[in-house]
Amino acid sequence: MALDLFKRVETRKGLFAVEKVALVYNLLTTILILFLFPRIETPWNMLLDRAMIAGMTVLLMYLYRLAPCKFSAFVRIAVQMALLSYWYPDTYEFNRFFPNLDHWFANAEQWLFGTQPAIHFCEWMPYHWFSEAVNMGYFAYYPMIFLVVMVYFLKRFDLFEKATFTIITTFFIYYLIYIFVPVAGPQYYFPAIGMEHAEQGTFWAIGDYFNYNRELLPGPGYEDGFFYSLVEGSQQVGERPTAAFPSSHVGISTLLMIMAWRISKVLFGCLVPFYMLLCCATVYIQAHYLIDAIGGFVSAFVLYVLVTKMFKKWFVKPMFGG
Repeated sequence: MALDLFKRVETRKGLFAVEKVALVYNLLTTILILFLFPRIETPWNMLLDRAMIAGMTVLLMYLYRLAPCKFSAFVRIAVQMALLSYWYPDTYEFNRFFPNLDHWFANAEQWLFGTQPAIHFCEWMPYHWFSEAVNMGYFAYYPMIFLVVMVYFLKRFDLFEKATFTIITTFFIYYLIYIFVPVAGPQYYFPAIGMEHAEQGTFWAIGDYFNYNRELLPGPGYEDGFFYSLVEGSQQVGERPTAAFPSSHVGISTLLMIMAWRISKVLFGCLVPFYMLLCCATVYIQAHYLIDAIGGFVSAFVLYVLVTKMFKKWFVKPMFGG
């Protein structure tokens, strides 16, 4: 297997599909920076970051041509996937200038369910074991992505580029939604209006409040729990008041389940418990309204069909040669 990874193969010229879509997203957000230039705190830094990312993408393409093999192809794609952690908080740098829309979603939640599930879920399930279980599911999000990607790489390399393109492009579509549909979620919106108002079902517009404030509501549950601490620590460090609707955690994990089902029923079965816990966790830890989770679930199927058709129409080529 190791020899197969490094065995020289016929060179695949040009950019991979994931690199092309990443450069398109890079360009679109660069244009947005130029449009919002006077209002952004560090526009030159953001532009420099984008130039460096584009330059690194081109450099990796040429380095790959010196040693074309499965491993060097994997590195090129892995870099683009790793950069998703940069692009996610970057959405906050844009959407904080637009009027916040949380009051629409909180009011819709109240109208649909007669309450706020994000407030009461932990009250309905006030058990330490349940808190740890859902936090474990939430923390399993990135390991799930890694596992599905690696199974495609090792088991069906001929579908590896398509699989990673589907994941990355779906992320970018969600990111564009987050930029122009600024919803922060209960863990940010409820502290902004006061928990007493949220519990009473009173919600109002707060304008560009999150342009200046990033107060994060501590998650409910078993505070001494191991997985609670992991999730809470990662949120305090990397979370921003952005990306609530639709839930990318639910959307991407649903996408992963579709992809897992198509390649390995065993993999699918192993992921089911983590997937269900993750979906519950998005509302339990107050990261999302319930309608965010529903939106993520529904959008996953729509985007899977859309993005795979995009790949077949515009990018379908063998990974090597052809």
